[in-house]
Amino acid sequence: MFQLPVTLPVTFTTSAGAWQEVRSPNDGQLVANTQQATETDVSHLLRETQGAQKSMAKLRPYERAHILRTVAQKLREREGEFSFMIASEGGKPLKDALVEARRAAATLELCAEETLRLGGDVIPMERTAAGKDHIAFTLRDPIGPVLAISAFNHPLNLIAHQVGCAIGAGCAVVLKPAPATPVCAEKLRELFLDAGLAPEVLRVINTDIPLIQKLAAAPVFGHVSFIGSARVGWELRQLIAPGTRLSLEHGGHAPAIVRGDADLEQAVAALVKGAFYHAGQVCISTQAIFVHDSVKLPFLELFKRATESLIVGSALNMETDVGPLIRPGEVVRLRSWIDDAIAAGAVLVTGNTVSGTQGQFLAPTLLRDVPRGVRLMSDEAFGPVVCVNGYADEDELLEWINSSEYVFEAALFTRDLNRALQIARDISTMTFVINNHTAFRVDQMPFGGHKKSGLGMGGVRYAMEEMTRLKQIIIKI
Repeated sequence: MFQLPVTLPVTFTTSAGAWQEVRSPNDGQLVANTQQATETDVSHLLRETQGAQKSMAKLRPYERAHILRTVAQKLREREGEFSFMIASEGGKPLKDALVEARRAAATLELCAEETLRLGGDVIPMERTAAGKDHIAFTLRDPIGPVLAISAFNHPLNLIAHQVGCAIGAGCAVVLKPAPATPVCAEKLRELFLDAGLAPEVLRVINTDIPLIQKLAAAPVFGHVSFIGSARVGWELRQLIAPGTRLSLEHGGHAPAIVRGDADLEQAVAALVKGAFYHAGQVCISTQAIFVHDSVKLPFLELFKRATESLIVGSALNMETDVGPLIRPGEVVRLRSWIDDAIAAGAVLVTGNTVSGTQGQFLAPTLLRDVPRGVRLMSDEAFGPVVCVNGYADEDELLEWINSSEYVFEAALFTRDLNRALQIARDISTMTFVINNHTAFRVDQMPFGGHKKSGLGMGGVRYAMEEMTRLKQIIIKI
């Protein structure tokens, strides 16, 4: 499966600007050379985008669905190649990269299904006298061109969501991948063109923040979809043109609660995956675990043992569980947070060691008894670090979780379904997972921000609704 027709580095000539090297976080190997867009390129792209939307409007829903299904099939046929690229440019372990490639194909198939389901409603006009002798119904029209700004941690499936939903909704797309992971974006575009999509309908642009801000502020776009840091996302909100719809998907500080009646082995197996999947570089990675005092010690022993069994190393090794962080500088940052927590009274249980020729690997790190005032308990770590604290008063714990501005997904482990549903009612999160980790997600479910962690709604059907607008038609009979 992994004897691949991939020769590194790959080269993409898409603009007129300077060349930029893309190097693997695994070992610094040169993965790709990409050209950066200039201001002239961006101005030219903006002029073309409106015409691209007119071209897109000629494709009927059944034609768009066919293109999406064709790309999904091509992606399945080349899943080995795409898995290798995910692992090479993004550092996601190969076995998880293969899962992502398969998820991306399934995401595009879901987009095809929802393309054929997009529709409106018949309005019962004669519920009032004013509506007598009138018929009304609604349709869904494309909102207009979409600017999709993506992130590095799922370099294929996130783009499948952003691009697939836009194409399904009938929108032209300008895609800006993360600087660290542009290859999957370019390769996926090639599949769309092979499937019959006009080149001007889907454009990929590599550029810096000032020019992205210029794009986001352009009134030509009907929708801006941003996945990335809260700081950049909320700044973009201030820039977009009046009438442009915006979706922001930021990070969070995802807590999990383990009650005294939980199945500890099940909880540990799930939470180790939730904490250390893709080296914790996931916006809903489990970062803080609160364990009832009555089971805290056995939980810690099981969790420590499971954590230390994880294999750390190059993402290109099929046995690897935890790969590199995207940049060595992230290891330095995380270690400073860990040091601050320990200085404040936290206890290091295991991990916090660095390896790799560039210092790119951080061993999965477990801390206990972490004071709530340190950054690891309030800000998103985005790395392989998890904090385990005991608790006695469940209501007090829920009050503290609800006070966070960045918790939009939380988890609970318990055998008491009645109590679980009570907590689900009372907890202030967008998603609440019972007996699984916070990073659990399937691509058809709604997924969105909460408080400062984002804006708008993702998930295939929900994103496509964000990328369309209702049109009402009224007939006097």
